[in-house]
Amino acid sequence: MNLILRKATIIDPQSPFHNQTVDVKITNGVFEKIGKAIPKSETHQELEQQGLHISQGWFDTSVSLGEPGFEDRETIANGLETAAKSGFTGIALQPNSYPIIDNQSQVHFVKQKAKGFATELFPIGALTKASEGKDLAELYDMKNAGAVAFGDYNKSLSNANLMKIGLQYVQDFDGLVIAYSQDETIKGNGVANEGIVSTRLGLKGIPNLAEELIIARNLFLLEYTGGKLHIPTISTAKSVALIKEAKKKGLNVTCSVTVHHLVLTDEKLEGFDSRYKVTPPLRTEADRKALIKGILDDTIDCITSDHNPIDIENKKMEFDLAKNGTIGLESAFGALLTVLPLEKTIEKLTFGKTILKIESQEIKEKNKASISLFTITDNWTFDAAHILSKSKNSAFLGQSMKGKAIGIYNQGKLILS
Repeated sequence: MNLILRKATIIDPQSPFHNQTVDVKITNGVFEKIGKAIPKSETHQELEQQGLHISQGWFDTSVSLGEPGFEDRETIANGLETAAKSGFTGIALQPNSYPIIDNQSQVHFVKQKAKGFATELFPIGALTKASEGKDLAELYDMKNAGAVAFGDYNKSLSNANLMKIGLQYVQDFDGLVIAYSQDETIKGNGVANEGIVSTRLGLKGIPNLAEELIIARNLFLLEYTGGKLHIPTISTAKSVALIKEAKKKGLNVTCSVTVHHLVLTDEKLEGFDSRYKVTPPLRTEADRKALIKGILDDTIDCITSDHNPIDIENKKMEFDLAKNGTIGLESAFGALLTVLPLEKTIEKLTFGKTILKIESQEIKEKNKASISLFTITDNWTFDAAHILSKSKNSAFLGQSMKGKAIGIYNQGKLILS
């Protein structure tokens, strides 16, 4: 569709219109004209909203949707609609469906299911067959089918030699390995961050060491093999320090952090509410502040919602037995503006495209229009009415928000929340 946005403030440091409030005319999916007082057109729909802002389209590097196999948790169709209304023009789909996305036919299946939606879907292929950590999956075939990276969702590869071989193998086709980091032998039966809160509540703890040990090992392997490594959803101050040091050495490593680890801490566990049971666990205020600092100094490359729908049967139960995970697409932007500056928030919500080598174009005339629409001054509280996902397991219910996602324009389509 053709569109004119009225009085939109552009947030895009790469654009010549950065921080300017202008009209934006989009024709056939391309920025035709950007400027003041663009004339009306019978062929263009108009959108004017108080406090309207636009930026390059946001991208989420870690989204689980369930389909195939767990459609009761979420379908690809509803998941992409939710992402669009939450301001995301693209998502990277985790392979933790049933069956696991570990071959080219599964990659083709999810890409086919995502055709025609405004939000684009980019599959992550499993690093190992069935994500069991025993043998490498069909990485090259999946790359050719459209997989943008390879990793076993929330599963750490205990076999260091297999990780080494994986890092070496993908270099032949410029592949990216995603290495979740948690030593299962140190985690044991832990269900919460090891610290004052877990001790007070009588919950078995997961020490920071469980994450940091595997990160250190994988960085040593990366130094040995070369190649590219992405470390997702880091959660501790020491993890930030280890990755910062690795980058100083010149290693090709990137990392992400979740919205909930930037906003929430293990103090939320006081009521034994399983909505706050996530992987890795919510950490301390000191860790949260270190993660914020890592965002501000660019040690941490991008932010993810780590959106993970869980059905009520596996979530609303005793804390020890409940599955880990929270939905997060709907609450991501509003939560981030409560702890980060606007431009840094946008930067970290878009940099995932750079990591995964997905095309991104600045907001200027003759470029493809792929934008997120939002406001920045709304103060509101996230509640059940704001949940668009089939599953309702949000850690942000009752949380104060600042700013709102309005929707997106992408693939020639306008989607509004």
